[in-house]
Amino acid sequence: MLLRAGHLQQHSYPWNETLIASMTGFGRAEITKRDITATVEVRGVNSRYLDVTTRLPRLLSQREKDIKEIVRSCVNRGNLVVSVTVEEESDGTAPVAVNKTAAKAYIKLLNDLRKAAKIREKVRLEHLLKFSEVFDVPKEVQSDKQEWGVVEEALRAALDGFNTMRCNEGGELAKDLERRITWLSQTVEKIEQLSRARIPEERKRLHERISQLVEEKVIIDQNRLELEIALLADKLDVTEECVRFRSHTKFFLETIANSDSAGRKLNFLVQEINREANTIGSKTNDTEIAHLVVQMKEELEKIREQLQNIE
Repeated sequence: MLLRAGHLQQHSYPWNETLIASMTGFGRAEITKRDITATVEVRGVNSRYLDVTTRLPRLLSQREKDIKEIVRSCVNRGNLVVSVTVEEESDGTAPVAVNKTAAKAYIKLLNDLRKAAKIREKVRLEHLLKFSEVFDVPKEVQSDKQEWGVVEEALRAALDGFNTMRCNEGGELAKDLERRITWLSQTVEKIEQLSRARIPEERKRLHERISQLVEEKVIIDQNRLELEIALLADKLDVTEECVRFRSHTKFFLETIANSDSAGRKLNFLVQEINREANTIGSKTNDTEIAHLVVQMKEELEKIREQLQNIE
């Protein structure tokens, strides 16, 4: 799908200059500071809405909301997966400490349980290790702030690369859409010219038929005849449909160039263009025009498929 790239708060990125972006992209960044290395990967595919899934180390699980808020500040639609890994060089000391108070409390609890259940087996170390509370992680709160600072920087850098790729693809998609819409506009001009040329031909054919009826001394209702001629001209005339068709294609090109969140607007315009093409096809009995309408509908289907990748 193509989308307009959003804006990261307090940052300026080159991809902001591109108005539409694909929903498919990939970005990766690795930042190392103070012996902490954070690696972030962002992958995105098509979706009707914005859906962000995170894969985080346990230490940063409470930062999921912060990560999603940063992603939402620069992406409007798509199914995104943000993967984060953090590596920290160890100084050789254990990252945890024994909580002696908790350990004694669990030993007493297990002994009470053993006596109540009349179990002869003594409490062993492996039993205590099943309770995470017997260990303290004193560095966790401090290192969270340090690690989060590095992760946040890596996340923004990964999103920068992700959006750059999306907008590069979006630029190519925009060129393709403009080319196809231009062809549609040129084709509807040709259809309008053919339709105008057909009206005099049909009138001439009708008059010839009337002359034949007169020669055959068939009684003709003059009022009914005039009505039939008017109805025929109206049926063959596709001027209104062509005018609306060109209006929609013009707005389509303007939306590509200027609009935020262009995907939904462009999908709506393609529906309206297709509606006018169907009406033109139903009003003509000319083989050449009918063939052009079929080609137009095939092109519109290709455009619709392209739009599924636009934000």
